[in-house]
Amino acid sequence: MKTTWLVVLAFVVAGCGASADDHAPQIEFLNMPGANPDLPFSDAVRVDKLLFLSGVIGNKPGTLELVDGGIQAETRQIMETIKGRVEAFGSSMDKVVKCSVFMADMSEWGAMNEVYRSYFDRPPARSALGASGLALGAAVEIECIAVVG
Repeated sequence: MKTTWLVVLAFVVAGCGASADDHAPQIEFLNMPGANPDLPFSDAVRVDKLLFLSGVIGNKPGTLELVDGGIQAETRQIMETIKGRVEAFGSSMDKVVKCSVFMADMSEWGAMNEVYRSYFDRPPARSALGASGLALGAAVEIECIAVVG
């Protein structure tokens, strides 16, 4: 049995006999219509069938002003923005496989989670960490990876 796994592993590592040029990754840098061209990042980058979303804060659409209402309002706006982006770029919330959550105050964890979990039937893998400061003084920022197609 051990020998079989070693053979399988060697086959996978060797790339199944394919050369590196047989499958150069398809990379596409994506922005929503009306995205601010002065910001130094793309809304998302698609690499083959994976969609990597940039971190999203709870700003009012089309502005650099945060929504009013604290952590839950910001989280709701973030999740609506993420939902709009994954759908616009060919995926959906049920295909989000990983999120990273950055919080200015970890004591607001429960309030953020109340809103966050309402967007997923099956929660994706997730990492979370406290940050000493987020863009525009945001309470929370979330980035995601989703499968396309």
